[in-house]
Amino acid sequence: MDLPTVWFVAIAVLWTGYFVLEGFDFGVGMLLPVIGRGKHADTDRRVMINSIGPVWDGNEVWLITAVGAMFAAFPAWYAGLLSGFYLPLLLVIVALILRGVAFEYRGKVDDPRWRARWDVAIVAGSTVPAFVWGVVFANVLRGLEIDAAGVVRSDLLDLLNPYALLGGLTTTALFALHGAFFLALKTDGPVRARARKVGRRVAALATGGVFAFLGLTQAATGTSVTAFTAVAAVGALLAGAALAGRRREGWAFVATAASIVAFSVTIFLSLFPAALPSITDPALGLTLAEAASGPYTLGVLSWIGAAFLPLVVLYQSWSYWVFRRRVTRAHVGSV
Repeated sequence: MDLPTVWFVAIAVLWTGYFVLEGFDFGVGMLLPVIGRGKHADTDRRVMINSIGPVWDGNEVWLITAVGAMFAAFPAWYAGLLSGFYLPLLLVIVALILRGVAFEYRGKVDDPRWRARWDVAIVAGSTVPAFVWGVVFANVLRGLEIDAAGVVRSDLLDLLNPYALLGGLTTTALFALHGAFFLALKTDGPVRARARKVGRRVAALATGGVFAFLGLTQAATGTSVTAFTAVAAVGALLAGAALAGRRREGWAFVATAASIVAFSVTIFLSLFPAALPSITDPALGLTLAEAASGPYTLGVLSWIGAAFLPLVVLYQSWSYWVFRRRVTRAHVGSV
């Protein structure tokens, strides 16, 4: 493979890692009022937040790395995405900041109303990115309105088309399911029981969404390879739901992670070799070859990536291993 293709694969891997790891973070945040309820709602919500407390900020490193790699390896692709999706990406940034602040400030004041306000911030800060990322990547697959000067002319209403909205709803349901199975794996007691029950209910929505979205994608740009990955994404969700019903939470979580991987691989394979397809005129679209940096820049990036990416993976793997035990009410204190 040539260097632009190598870096396209690398960026696809980074985005996939982000969706798998940050996906369950988003899911836990979205499910905060659903699973953390009842007489011990505050304690159970603390259990949920503590389950992702040691890892959520590390998971966001994958987003920073993916965006940074796009900027360095494909500057024209990076510029087109940021100009074409300015408002949606601004919403994502604001939501991620709000969520991070909420995690830090929720327990600063011993007041139920104070915590309730920050809980709303956590739910919103998790739901908005989960939905918007689906909208963004669906629009990239569908194509944007690009003029002869290479400027993206799609406005916000153009981006909110039925296919993109389906993509947003699909990623939201998929991440919620991933988060539910993570909670079933990482907690114990009432939170674990509720997470397992919620996961089985959300599984139908997530499976239906993935089936519909990837089915439409396959009909438009699919190949025999993407047909295989699309079927794998749906099959992994069905397997995850079955495993959760048998109380095999670990394997259920692995199954939803595998589904997200297959889902992401289908998206990037369907996009290749384009960077930004144009629905105005296919000739006006941006290809990876046109968007790529020079060979020298890509060569230097390759050496940097080969040196530092394994260190990041090893450190994060060690972090997950250290904080591998289940979180219970006993760890946060009963109310």
